[in-house]
Amino acid sequence: MIDLNASGKGLDGYELLAAQVQALFADERDFIANAAQFSAFIYHQVADLNWAGFYLNRDEQLVLGPFQGQVACVRIPFGKGVCGAAAATRQTQRVEDVHAFPGHIACDSASNSELVIPLVKEGRLIGVLDLDSPTLARFSEADQRGLEHLASIFLSLSDC
Repeated sequence: MIDLNASGKGLDGYELLAAQVQALFADERDFIANAAQFSAFIYHQVADLNWAGFYLNRDEQLVLGPFQGQVACVRIPFGKGVCGAAAATRQTQRVEDVHAFPGHIACDSASNSELVIPLVKEGRLIGVLDLDSPTLARFSEADQRGLEHLASIFLSLSDC
C-alpha cells in the first residue's frame, strides 16, 4: 500500500499507480471486470480508505456497481449527496467533512471525507468513482489530480 500523503511525493506515487493500472487493463476491455479490478486495486493501494467503488448511471440515477468496503446505498438520485452532486454537475467533489455537506447520504457512518470523480466518456456520464475515508480531510488536491488521472486511464481502457 502506498501512503501517498505521508511521503510528500503524492504525484510520484500516482505515476507508479498509473503504470500499474495500465498494465492491469492491458488485456481486458470489459467494463464490469475492469471496474471490479479497479475498485479492488484502489482500495488496497491507496492508504486510509474504507470504501472504493462505482455508482453507474442508470436512467438519470446512480446505481451501485463494483466496490470494496462495507455494504452501500444501492440507488442515489442525481443531485443528492456527494455522489449525486458529482453526477449532476459532472465535476469532482472533494469533501473534507461529509457531515457538513448539505444532503450528505450516510451509507457508512464511519466515513468522514469523500472524493467523487464523475466518469464521462464521449460526452456521456457513465457513473462516478466514489472514495470514502474515515479520516477528515483525507483527500488533498494532489490526491484529486492523481485519482482523476487513474480514472481517465480506466475509462480509456474499458469499453462502456
